[in-house]
Amino acid sequence: MELLMEPSRTRGGYEEALMSQVDGDPTSFFQAMSRAQMLQFPHKRCSMVSLDSIRKDPRWRDPNLREVITMLSHPMDPVKSNAAAYLQHLCYENDHMKQDVRQLKGVPVLVGLLDHPKAEVHRKACGALRNISYGKDHHNKVAIKNCDGIPALVRLLRKSSNMEVRELVTGTLWNLSSHEPLKMMIINHGLQTLTDEVIIPHSGWRRDPTEHSRPQETEWTTVFKNTSGCLRNVSSDGAEARQRLRECEGLVDALLHALQSAVAHKETDNKSVENCVCILRNLSYHVHKEVPGAERFQEPVANQVPGLGGNQKKKKEADCFGGKKPKAVCTTGWRNGPSDKKYGTLALPKRTEPMKGLELLYQPEVVRLYLSLLTCSQNHNTLEAAAGALQNLAAGHWAWSSYIRATVRKEKGLPVLVELLRSDGDKVVRAVAIALRNLAIDRRNKDLIGSYAMRDLVSNLPCGQQRPAKNLEGDTVVAILNTIHEIISDSPENARGLIQGHAIQKLVAINKTSQSGRETKAASHVLQTVWAYKDLRNSLYKGGWNKSHFKSTTSGMPKKPKSGKSGYDDITLPLMEKNQDGYSTVEQGDRVGDGPGHMMEREPLQVSNNVQSALLYVRSGVLQWGLTFN
Repeated sequence: MELLMEPSRTRGGYEEALMSQVDGDPTSFFQAMSRAQMLQFPHKRCSMVSLDSIRKDPRWRDPNLREVITMLSHPMDPVKSNAAAYLQHLCYENDHMKQDVRQLKGVPVLVGLLDHPKAEVHRKACGALRNISYGKDHHNKVAIKNCDGIPALVRLLRKSSNMEVRELVTGTLWNLSSHEPLKMMIINHGLQTLTDEVIIPHSGWRRDPTEHSRPQETEWTTVFKNTSGCLRNVSSDGAEARQRLRECEGLVDALLHALQSAVAHKETDNKSVENCVCILRNLSYHVHKEVPGAERFQEPVANQVPGLGGNQKKKKEADCFGGKKPKAVCTTGWRNGPSDKKYGTLALPKRTEPMKGLELLYQPEVVRLYLSLLTCSQNHNTLEAAAGALQNLAAGHWAWSSYIRATVRKEKGLPVLVELLRSDGDKVVRAVAIALRNLAIDRRNKDLIGSYAMRDLVSNLPCGQQRPAKNLEGDTVVAILNTIHEIISDSPENARGLIQGHAIQKLVAINKTSQSGRETKAASHVLQTVWAYKDLRNSLYKGGWNKSHFKSTTSGMPKKPKSGKSGYDDITLPLMEKNQDGYSTVEQGDRVGDGPGHMMEREPLQVSNNVQSALLYVRSGVLQWGLTFN
């Protein structure tokens, strides 16, 4: 590293270097800079001037922030790029510095450099913006938006094929997507570009597969991770955002292909897979209400659809929709259980052409993919999202929800979900419990879940103020209680199994001593439903229970929907915050804020170990600049 002072009294100084740079000859440029350096320090022509020796000179000092920002507009490109790299370094883990850069109007200059033709300049400018955009101070994100930073980032993504630049662009967009007001702007300006430039090519999916263009394996790159993280955040913005993503050509197809590739190659625990499942979970929220033509599939009576009646003739299991079950889906522990053959089979609508786009979200075939992820993945966020996707698809009173519920049973998915009730992950248990609640709307599923899941559900309940070893959150306890209530409703046999599972002691303790009003209310609803079965009271009396133990501490029984249909829950991705309404209502979509989707800022590679290698200095009030000479 050598430093140049202003060669005001020499020939062949900055002017010669600048002309060499303009002519595009980097060798001549550095040779000219070396000559200028030797002219500036004639007494040291035989040795390079060290940075440390010059810094000992009291006439030299580090530039202040205002001077560095001024250098972003310097006519020479190396000064611009070095100044941007220095800002990237200064803003690393320094919220106060980020605020100062914003207040000194440095953000608009950096955004302007994104369109600079020189790769070194726009790369380092984007690196500085990535660090500035990271953090809880959303004013920095808004400042980037206010100077048209989002369209500029998207333009740079389209223009540049450099992988590092693409990582920086998508990382910055990921940071910006964590601020609620910017999500629709990212969708408006960048959704199709992000899909076409990153998601589709990196997923390996092809729009029109031919002999020369067959689907490829997914590339789990940093660019794909950043982009999927950005789309994960914007997909939680609301109904309009969800619909825009569903209708984005190729997006759903590519995400599903990426997940299928992950399952096939047993790569289900990386961050990109997590992001993809979370996007699909969000897009599955309210799919029964929001997709075009959904009214055509509304169920005419209760939750039954043609082909799912109890008197249907038995058919072979292969009649469902063909294909082999995924090897990853385990059926351990249920092989000796009730056979599904007595429940008949499905009668899916006939298809005249292959499904694509948003239609793939709710096809029964997608159940196999989610069950494989639930079996193979060890990532709690992925498990939660996959269970949540099934939860969303099983919600709603339309034909496809009934097909999904029956398909989960047919594909031996109930034991997979029940096993996850033993997970140490609080949110995994919660998502699985609510998924089972929605699946239990299907009468056949209710019988199986009541027989095989009740013990695991009860084991997760606290005994009054004493929490189980897993120390589940209150929202999870409420979700479990609501699932139990759904299972025992209109099912004396399941209620009998609840009593035999020694659950009454826990329910009474929660009802009497819990500090949570929602837990108390949910436990009370279960107790009252059990007491309503008169044939079970002798068993309760023999266990030492009487009417007073089942007395409600809340105002009445749970209200049923006016339509008389069973309750269900659907949900978007639960991320950083909680909706305090929980799952106690009949239909409750827990749409919450942004996920852990910030692009982690890191030490810029350009500065790395020797941070002075791209820094700027001032001598006697005149701006100077430094370059690295190899």
